[in-house]
Amino acid sequence: MNNSKITLGGGCFWCLEAVFKQVKGVIDVTSGYCNGHVINPSYEQVCDGNTGHVEVVELVYSPQIIHLQDLLLIFFTIHDPTTLNRQGNDVGTQYRSGIYAHDAQDLMVIKEVIRDLVAQKIYKNPWVTEVVMRDNYTDAEDYHQDYFEHNPNQGYCSFVVAPKVQKFKKYLGQWWKD
Repeated sequence: MNNSKITLGGGCFWCLEAVFKQVKGVIDVTSGYCNGHVINPSYEQVCDGNTGHVEVVELVYSPQIIHLQDLLLIFFTIHDPTTLNRQGNDVGTQYRSGIYAHDAQDLMVIKEVIRDLVAQKIYKNPWVTEVVMRDNYTDAEDYHQDYFEHNPNQGYCSFVVAPKVQKFKKYLGQWWKD
């Protein structure tokens, strides 16, 4: 069995990580930074907004269990692809909506899925999701990995992350790990 990878940015990586860790067929989720111009940036540098990086999660998944199209549907359910450089109160280029492909074939699939969803007029505003090849990726610091799991009662986790996890479970529960 060959596994595949996709890298997603949609606001704070803690939110995305918490959801995708619960998805059937997702084998590994790592928080990180990509597509900026600084090599191996720190969290503080990325938060300053001057590195060009976006907070992302890198997913390793089994396409025999879940397809890229399904992962993208989950992604577009838990974040808003129409807000430029922000998700909720998280504001800055590091929180932009982005999908960072690992190969040209996935890039074509991503663009097709977005084209189909835009045509369905799910959102009234124009989509701003960046769709490019993944570049200059760095894992986030250890304390960011499994953040929600280790800090469920932290304020941001309680009021922002937990509702996204519940939204995923409510609307796309067929993909919830047992």
